[in-house]
Amino acid sequence: MFIKKIDGPRAVTLPDGKIMTRADLPPADTRRWVASRKAAVVRAVDGGLITLEEAKSRYGLSDEEFESWQAAVSRFGEVALKTTLLQQFRAPHN
Repeated sequence: MFIKKIDGPRAVTLPDGKIMTRADLPPADTRRWVASRKAAVVRAVDGGLITLEEAKSRYGLSDEEFESWQAAVSRFGEVALKTTLLQQFRAPHN
């Protein structure tokens, strides 16, 4: 058995004590972005498993898209990433 050489860690311990590995990340060809997949990418970047640049190139994300996911998770949790609840978590327009 051969282990592929990668840059960065293979696993990290998240603030809640859970272990996250690269196997927990969504596939690079993901087209359907459900809340749990978005949250996994945010946790991976915040936990240091992958870099922001790696996430953007791997998943084809823009800075604005990732930052909106990150802000939603930090303010309201993973539930804020559900598209059906998006209106509830948007900032009010004045």
